[in-house]
Amino acid sequence: MTIIICPGIHDPALTQSFVSGLQERSPNSNGEKPVNILTFSGEGLLTLSALHILDFLHQNLDDKLKSPVVFISFSAGVVGAIMAARMWQLFGGHIKAFIAIDGWGVPLGGDFPIHRMSHDRFTHWSSKTLGGGQNNFYADPPVEHLSMWQAPGTVQGWWVDGESIPNQRLSASEFLLYLLLLYEEK
Repeated sequence: MTIIICPGIHDPALTQSFVSGLQERSPNSNGEKPVNILTFSGEGLLTLSALHILDFLHQNLDDKLKSPVVFISFSAGVVGAIMAARMWQLFGGHIKAFIAIDGWGVPLGGDFPIHRMSHDRFTHWSSKTLGGGQNNFYADPPVEHLSMWQAPGTVQGWWVDGESIPNQRLSASEFLLYLLLLYEEK
């Protein structure tokens, strides 16, 4: 499985922190089946560009079009990432899941599982009307927007909209790890 990271418009050090934490906790980090993590490094308005993200995918995965991909996107990066995921799928790519972290106001839709993670309940509630499937997360107590990306292990909240589980309290990192393990097994 390959994880595609699409950051927002912020200090690249925040993304480095997020990816380092993800590598430490990712499924099979013990080396049995390493997870490939690719980070789109476009900065500024390029984070909004589905074409630049798609070009990045072709450069890095063109010979592995059918290999499973999970997108994790943040803030403004959600805009370009959702469009790129849809286009990648149109080209025959296999999107296992799309995870939008604080993509407030971004309509999400696709023929693949979509999950939202929000920095507060209002953002979760108001964004959910724009798409997002089962198994989502919102921070409670609310946190600053960038905290969701910089330090998800410190963000406590609720797993909501679960298919077969009641609302459950956990950290944003624990929720993200659950999703990655779920899609690693599928």
